[in-house]
Amino acid sequence: MSTPATEAPAKPDPVQLAESLAAAAEKSAKVIADFSSRHAKSGVSMPNDELGLGRAFMELAAQMLANPARLAESHMNLWWEYMSLWQGSMMRLMGGQPAPMAVPAMGDKRFKHEDWHEHFLFDYIKQSYLITARWMHDQVASVEGLDEHTKKKVDFFTRQYIDALAPSNFALTNPEVFRETVASGGQNLVKGLHNLLDDIERGGGKLKISMTDAKAFELGVNIATTPGKVVFQNELMQLIQYEPSTKKVWKRPLLIIPPWINKYYILDLREKNSFMRWAVDQGMTVFVISWVNPDEKLAHKTFDDYLTEGTLEAIDAVGRATGEDDVNAIGYCLGGTLLAATLGHLAAKKEKKVASATYMTSLIDFTAAGELEVFIDESQVASLERKMNERGYLDGGEMATTFNMLRANDLIWSFVINNYLLGRDPFPFDLLHWNCDSTRMPAAMHSYYLRNMYMKNLLREPGALTLGGTPIDLSKVTIPSYFASAIEDHIAPWKTTYAGALILGGKSRFVLSGSGHIAGMVNPPSANKYGYWTNDRLPADPDKWFHDAVQHEGSWWSHWRQWVAPQLGREVPARIPGKAKLKVIEAAPGSYARVRADGR
Repeated sequence: MSTPATEAPAKPDPVQLAESLAAAAEKSAKVIADFSSRHAKSGVSMPNDELGLGRAFMELAAQMLANPARLAESHMNLWWEYMSLWQGSMMRLMGGQPAPMAVPAMGDKRFKHEDWHEHFLFDYIKQSYLITARWMHDQVASVEGLDEHTKKKVDFFTRQYIDALAPSNFALTNPEVFRETVASGGQNLVKGLHNLLDDIERGGGKLKISMTDAKAFELGVNIATTPGKVVFQNELMQLIQYEPSTKKVWKRPLLIIPPWINKYYILDLREKNSFMRWAVDQGMTVFVISWVNPDEKLAHKTFDDYLTEGTLEAIDAVGRATGEDDVNAIGYCLGGTLLAATLGHLAAKKEKKVASATYMTSLIDFTAAGELEVFIDESQVASLERKMNERGYLDGGEMATTFNMLRANDLIWSFVINNYLLGRDPFPFDLLHWNCDSTRMPAAMHSYYLRNMYMKNLLREPGALTLGGTPIDLSKVTIPSYFASAIEDHIAPWKTTYAGALILGGKSRFVLSGSGHIAGMVNPPSANKYGYWTNDRLPADPDKWFHDAVQHEGSWWSHWRQWVAPQLGREVPARIPGKAKLKVIEAAPGSYARVRADGR
């Protein structure tokens, strides 16, 4: 019996290819014309170095050239590594099995295709890149004589440069793209060009990479679906009360304060990973703030307003909806920073409206605020303030780009490869849909936050900030506190969030989850992923805390449920939204959450 021949790939249709190229050319001409027209009307000037990269890298070059012997030695070492790689590659070509000179870091998805390991040429390209990347990063990291901020800046942007030049990002040096191009006769690159032009057009002349299928999700239909009602609203927020799923509920309600930089439904993505639904099923009466997506009309709103019209009015509204005098509160990321400020204000006024506070990846002490510090100095903040004052707000897309750069290979370059080189449509993913649904921030509020929190670090200083007309001192906050952070968090580093637990005056618990800023928090017990660390003691040194911590399987949600149990009170009949003093305004997720910064 003869072996069936392998089916040859279908030949590309030259007519179809020509039509695709013609359509791409027409679309390209339109995008260029629109871009030119917009910028001609706006009178755009030559770009300037708002990030201060020119000066930073000039300082780096000066310090490197000040030690020519060391520079020559490093180049010689690089040359020897290249020679060793060449020798090893020749041995492999002749059938040997030499140990690789460089291997990708564990979890590096760029080189997962088998050809990166099995094909001689692509293995050589991969190792050559890794050797050069390691050498370049080591050179920058080892330079002496730079101030700390400049050192962080050149290190961060050197890594951006290194990531951008990865061979996986180019058609001829990515084996998966190369194979797809041959098999499809180049149709993938033509489709990728269409995708690129669509993203530029969608971004109004700027590249706005599609991370997920924008049409795959609809709020209230297959995302943010936990049943609830909006029972209160003002200029800055809507308050959602969720419908109970149990006949009895715990007496003390739960108020969740999300970050105002993103939509609240990060905690209500799908039924299987919704913290809202899980908390409701635990018998809690759950409320969440849904922040407005502000425009220029709210440019004057301050951090003070977010405290008085946000958290304080929300706490009072929960009281009217439930008849209770106080709440358990959760603040996520910036929401946790605002929660701490609110508690400082309440403590100064000796008002007991919050029984316990939970901080999810929240910074209270900004001493070492992570890689975002690269974008925060006097010149950059002043430049940002000029832009914000012109339009009245910070565009959410600008902030989203900054966050994406913190994980460029996952959140930028992987989509460049998928969308533009492989010519594929982005995969529907609820988390990335939320990530693309950014919000704006009022100019006055964001300027205050950057200067007083990040730059001056005044929140931790007793009496340094006056909020709601009252000087605040976080050491006067004596309610029980629970800090949940993530070990791989690049936005709110866990060792810095740990410092917040030492500032407050009450008894604090610190728990460290696996994974990062989002996945570490949105981690339902049913998934049984990542695990977490606990330590009943709270030493001054976070490394000491971690050394003595005990690792557990599963989700920190279960641990938090045990911790908050004494603060829940007795059981009472389930509370139906709209049946008390606050009436139903509309169904969740509410109209504020539906306003998109990109106008879609």
